[in-house]
Amino acid sequence: MPDATSSDATPSVDATPSDAIPVLETPRLRLRAFRDEDRAPFAAMNADPDVTRYLSKALTRDESDAFVDRILTRWRERGYGLWAVERRSDGAFLGFAGLSWQDFESPATPAIEIGWRLRRDAWGHGYATEAAAAAARFAFEVLGLDELVSFTARANAASRRVMDRIGMVRDPTADFELPHVPAGHPVRPHVVYRLTRTSWAASAAPGGLR
Repeated sequence: MPDATSSDATPSVDATPSDAIPVLETPRLRLRAFRDEDRAPFAAMNADPDVTRYLSKALTRDESDAFVDRILTRWRERGYGLWAVERRSDGAFLGFAGLSWQDFESPATPAIEIGWRLRRDAWGHGYATEAAAAAARFAFEVLGLDELVSFTARANAASRRVMDRIGMVRDPTADFELPHVPAGHPVRPHVVYRLTRTSWAASAAPGGLR
């Protein structure tokens, strides 16, 4: 998920009230609205050099808190957004997953992106796939979207595996260089994946999550 600033030009999609961000549950996870107590662990995650390896930079505490504020604002404006991901067994905050409007100069946008970011000790358990599958189901069944895109740095093999697992298909014709990142920076080349509602409905969901 690039560090692009979302545009305010796109129309809302069945906007939900600010106090009614839906809660999604999977066998192991709960996707819910961000809370104030999430801000500290979220900031720690966004400052972790391993977590931010494929982003243009790590975030300061102020930048991370501003990100949370934008997430909540986008939900109020559009009726979709990024959820905090919580492990159901112990209530631990693991990161985020969900949907975001992206509109910057690239052949892949404007589009609604599905994305995720989890803290380092949550990697390798299939949580990102589980959360992303739930977000995709919400996008297609609740919002009625026709397509989702996802993009990441070309070298980010872990995120690309999640894209594969939720049924996304690589679209090399839409690959792009991330704007506002210097030429030669290792995260500048980005790859693009797509998932249509038709292909999603026709395929078997990973892990039986549908």
